[in-house]
Amino acid sequence: MTTTSEQLLAWDPARGLADAPPVPDGRLLAADSWLIHDGHVRALPRHRERFLRACAETSDLSAGQLSAFWRDMTAALPHAGRWFPRVELVPAGPAGQPGLRFRLRVAPPLSPEVRLWAQGQPDPRTAPRRKGPDLGALAGVRDLAVSRGADEAVLTTDSGVVIEAAHSSILWWEGETLCLPSPELLLLPGVTSGLIEERARRSGIPVDHRFRTVPELDGREVWLVNALHGIRPVTGWTGGPTGAGPMRAGPAVRAAEWRSWLAEMTDPLPLD
Repeated sequence: MTTTSEQLLAWDPARGLADAPPVPDGRLLAADSWLIHDGHVRALPRHRERFLRACAETSDLSAGQLSAFWRDMTAALPHAGRWFPRVELVPAGPAGQPGLRFRLRVAPPLSPEVRLWAQGQPDPRTAPRRKGPDLGALAGVRDLAVSRGADEAVLTTDSGVVIEAAHSSILWWEGETLCLPSPELLLLPGVTSGLIEERARRSGIPVDHRFRTVPELDGREVWLVNALHGIRPVTGWTGGPTGAGPMRAGPAVRAAEWRSWLAEMTDPLPLD
């Protein structure tokens, strides 16, 4: 397998992975992605669990087929360089069965911080608890935030409660308490946010799930977290919520230590 900036491979039970012609991203039934740096990856079994669960919920592919795809895909992962691969479940084609694909991509530049658009955006997702179907809509929301001078946008409920960002989970600190949006909201189960929450609980740090609007994050230490960038503290807000003044970014007093910890949470890829 060659390692260009992006390569798409389709999986077949009889042939395994094989080069597939380039196609537009289109609508995905499920997807997952993670960062690889010189043969090391963070929490790959958790990405496997999330993706295979989504596939089982949205297709009639057998557990054996899904496991075989994952095994072939893992064997094709490169052990040198920085990559951001994506696994995909696509809708049924002429043969009538959903297809599994592997998209090998060079990782984009990583950022240690983020500027957030303070104008909360209505959640455009149709399947908020499953990664894949709404990637196009979320990219559109983020593009709108970029056009406003930010890097990311906050998704909110109709009543203005913070859910997550377009491509990241959102966490924040209230005093000594690590806060996350309530699980009663329509959240994507984030792998990175799960690791952070577990570490906080093991360390005796208070953790709470709270309902907060964007203005209620003013002046707080806020993090956006995902598999690509890890932890990015919000160091600036662009614009302000309707009817409110400019938002202030709180000092990122905890981010450096937690970023260092997360960077060490990697394991080598299997050699066979």
